Amino acid sequence: MGRVFLGTAGWSIPRANAEAFPGAGHALGRYAAVLPAVEINTTFYRRHRESTFVRWRELVPPDFRFALKLSRALTHDAELAAPHRALREFFADCAPLGDRFGVLLVQLAGSHAYAPRRATAFFSALRAQYDGPVAFEPRHASWYAPPVTALLVRARIARVVADPPRPAAATEPAGAADVLYLRLHGSPRTYSSAYDDARLATIAAQIQRTTAATTWCMFDNTASGAAAGDALKLQALLG
Repeated sequence: MGRVFLGTAGWSIPRANAEAFPGAGHALGRYAAVLPAVEINTTFYRRHRESTFVRWRELVPPDFRFALKLSRALTHDAELAAPHRALREFFADCAPLGDRFGVLLVQLAGSHAYAPRRATAFFSALRAQYDGPVAFEPRHASWYAPPVTALLVRARIARVVADPPRPAAATEPAGAADVLYLRLHGSPRTYSSAYDDARLATIAAQIQRTTAATTWCMFDNTASGAAAGDALKLQALLG
């Protein structure tokens, strides 16, 4: 097992878990003293000021890492077309994070089918501007064919393992072998249900047996506040 970056989507601390995140001050600082990473989804919806990223960096310890979700203007609205300017803006915006920027998350809409030329051009443009880890979460079944997997390997991009899987094939990692990214949305109620102890033990075993150098495990079942509790339980299982 390599290094594990475990966290939640956002750093909200539910009242039920408040004692596990002691101290005063900004919630991000309290969160970062306990969990080593966080997934930022707000970058998917809008651009952020430089001062926002500067403050985030100042609030976390040196070994803390952010997973940043790429803007929907590029992934959903433009469907990966003409990516150069949008990518430049995104990486310029988040540059103040420095080495706290740990991984880029690229999520596509469920209606977005694989188009070979557009996908190849996007990954080429992405790699021309960013050499770090990338986790890719397509939600259309056409992205799970062998030619796409080969493209991801060449581009050094890891395909996300999602729960619940969308589509059904999203249960196994593919692409870059040095990164494993798990997005856990809650089951049976997506975004709400907590995971039971047996399911968390299964997730822990998957992380422990991976050969990936880094594992990102993000709980996105935040609607009912379950994410923080699940992350703490998994952290204890992983030791």
